[in-house]
Amino acid sequence: MTSPSQSLATRPPDKISAWEPLRQPLFRALWIAAVVSNIGTWMHDVGAGWLMTSLSPSPVMVSLVQAATTLPAMLLSLPGGALADILDRRRLLIGAQLWMLLMAGLLGVLTVTGITTAWWLLAFTFALGCGTALTLPAWSAIVPELVPRAQLHGAIALNSMGFNVARAIGPALAGLIVAATGPGSVFLLNAVSFLGIVIVLLRWRRQPRESTLPAERFFSAVRIGLRYARHAPQLQMVLLRGGAFFLFASALWALLPLVVRRELGAGPEVYGGLTTCIGIGAVASALLLPRLRSRLTRDALLRIATLLYAVALLALATIQNIYLLGIAMLFSGAAWLTIMSSLMVTAQLALPEWVRARGLGLFMVMFMASLAGGSALWGQVAKLAGIPAALTLAALGALISLLLTWRLRLGGGEPVDFAPSLHWPVPLVEQEPEPDRGPVLVTLEYRIDPIRRQEFLALMQQLGETRRRDGAFMWGLFHDAAAADRFLECFMAESWLEHLRQHERVTVADRAVQEQINQCLLEPGGPQVFHYLASGVEP
Repeated sequence: MTSPSQSLATRPPDKISAWEPLRQPLFRALWIAAVVSNIGTWMHDVGAGWLMTSLSPSPVMVSLVQAATTLPAMLLSLPGGALADILDRRRLLIGAQLWMLLMAGLLGVLTVTGITTAWWLLAFTFALGCGTALTLPAWSAIVPELVPRAQLHGAIALNSMGFNVARAIGPALAGLIVAATGPGSVFLLNAVSFLGIVIVLLRWRRQPRESTLPAERFFSAVRIGLRYARHAPQLQMVLLRGGAFFLFASALWALLPLVVRRELGAGPEVYGGLTTCIGIGAVASALLLPRLRSRLTRDALLRIATLLYAVALLALATIQNIYLLGIAMLFSGAAWLTIMSSLMVTAQLALPEWVRARGLGLFMVMFMASLAGGSALWGQVAKLAGIPAALTLAALGALISLLLTWRLRLGGGEPVDFAPSLHWPVPLVEQEPEPDRGPVLVTLEYRIDPIRRQEFLALMQQLGETRRRDGAFMWGLFHDAAAADRFLECFMAESWLEHLRQHERVTVADRAVQEQINQCLLEPGGPQVFHYLASGVEP
């Protein structure tokens, strides 16, 4: 009899239901807890945005609420990703959730007692953003631990759907609560919403990553994460395409409270209702995406969604009818979810486990930097030129950015297999070096078939990128002037410990490239490998 996991592994991806990740008990529990927590977060956003219009109706101050939410993630997501890669992700998430519970609770108490000022509101919103910055990379990085690889697409889509279910419920609920009791109650409910995630995480007995090597040091981990991104073209495409869109898309989130209060003359119920329309559109898009992905590439989906979002921005700038604006917000939510999902799936599939949180942290930096910078920018434009003009300029900017990034491809073929191959043999040494001894020079000598020289050179260029990506700070390929079939590859690692980490980082995909290179050799058995340690003699 075939087990469920075997059956899942053998089924084609298009035959695997998007709902199947919810059959995994831990994923299901965390997903439900995250939806509840995100409802609280969206309630906070509505409450904070509306409270600021009362404390300081300046467009700049209102837009700074969005900036205070996103700026911490811009500053801390990469360090947070490094911490998530070198520490236990479960404990890091628990600590971040408790921090946000405390900050939201204090803000609620101060607001209920009438003490909160505009700057206190920004300060606590910033503190909550710091917790989010530590949460997002680790949260995204644990998804492959919660579901089988075949369910990864579905799990990412479900997380996006859950986020937008919360977006549909939270703002509407917040609008009613703010109108009835004021924003302080919203902040207190947001504090309570973090408890569910804490409870589920405390019950999770996560298996630590197996490694005989000590954890990376923090600053070195950050540097290596940046080095990896520099040599990961697929991740770079995600960052460029995302940044080009979110900088202009942020105008909607920054200015929507002012559109409702100033242009429409409406109250928090309408603001919450329009934000709910965005969430409903996103949920509808999530349900349609599997069918759309079977017919369109990620690049085509991204282009169509950008056009749709630009039209929604123009509608927000020109339409005064609340019901027509609700329809426009439905489309903006659908476009937003499509773009976020496409970018996040591509980023997840472009990263191996050992650096996943750092790569996703960079994605968060791009995302939040675009939102924070864009929010401040469009708030200032609205102050100088008016709200409709700011929204119109943002729509035109989104269209121009689409044209400028038209040639950048996200891809969408078979994902790269980043599972560790562990096929490198343990280095032969006379005496085990000290872990910090370095730098280390590794050389590999190849004798190739002259007929396959061009194929060999192309493969070595690809291999050189993976050497740099996995931690080499220098790589080169040389040929013997006296023998055209003899080549010497060399690369350097910062220390002996860092080179041993390279052994753990080599993937199944890397092994396939190295096997192709070995087929270009005159004799079987692979290249000769030598390891050299710095002698300590000054040059």
